[in-house]
Amino acid sequence: MIIELTNTNSSEIADAAMNARRSTGLASGLVMTLIVVSTPQQYTRAFDSAQATAAEHPSRILMVVNSKSTKTAMDAEIRVGEGVAGDIITLRLAGELVGRGDSVVLPLLLPDLPVVAWWPGRGTEFPAQDPIGRMADRRITDATNADDPVGTLVARARGTHSAQDTDLSWTRLTRWRALVASALDQCRRPVTSAIVEAVEDNAPAALMAAWLDVRLGVPVTVNTSMGPGITAVRLVTDAGEVAVRRVKSSDAEYIVPDQPLRTAALIRRPVVDLLSEEFRRLGPDDSYERALNRLGERAG
Repeated sequence: MIIELTNTNSSEIADAAMNARRSTGLASGLVMTLIVVSTPQQYTRAFDSAQATAAEHPSRILMVVNSKSTKTAMDAEIRVGEGVAGDIITLRLAGELVGRGDSVVLPLLLPDLPVVAWWPGRGTEFPAQDPIGRMADRRITDATNADDPVGTLVARARGTHSAQDTDLSWTRLTRWRALVASALDQCRRPVTSAIVEAVEDNAPAALMAAWLDVRLGVPVTVNTSMGPGITAVRLVTDAGEVAVRRVKSSDAEYIVPDQPLRTAALIRRPVVDLLSEEFRRLGPDDSYERALNRLGERAG
């Protein structure tokens, strides 16, 4: 069921959503409210990713779309049923409502359930101080979409980061960190230095270097490669080099001294997979916070 509302308000939207859920017999069991803040250009991809996550995490999804129109108005679209796990409410804001989505969204939040805010584009400079960010229990940004990805992370490390914030550039490292730790466990020799190879100005690479710095306490450098993304992590030991390097878009090989070459899956995951991972852990991520803080220190 799809319901269109023109020049509407939050009360009308809430009533229409409730009636739609009743008429379709949609069961309860929603686990959170997901607020997605996007531009019209980002909307389609963000909508598809948010909808896909609902299969694992049934949610009320509030798509807040800020337009450039100067005439103050709000149009809404409500989707219930038709394969939608939960409901999806798109709010198209214009004029004076742009940037004031919190007042519109607040009456539509599900009671007693966590609220997650996601900025699929450049994001906001201060997630925890953003009007929508302040009402969220978890705030998700993606520095890889910023004009200055590494600089954006450094700025957050130096004062705009809050314990409830995370960034998908860190989530992209989950498999890399697991493979590096596994390879190192098989060598068990002291590491004297480390190298991360990646495309220039890569936010995940900067976080990987900071994480290695925290974990190993050795000099870590970032060298530029042709990409895509991170292409290798090399750990220097007195027994030889321990390395994990990408050989295909979906595979990596890791090298351990005195052991045969091995391969492992290293898929470049879509955004929906990254979001689903974050939704499984809505609490603070101490490892990310330590890596982010070290990144700020490394930047000087």
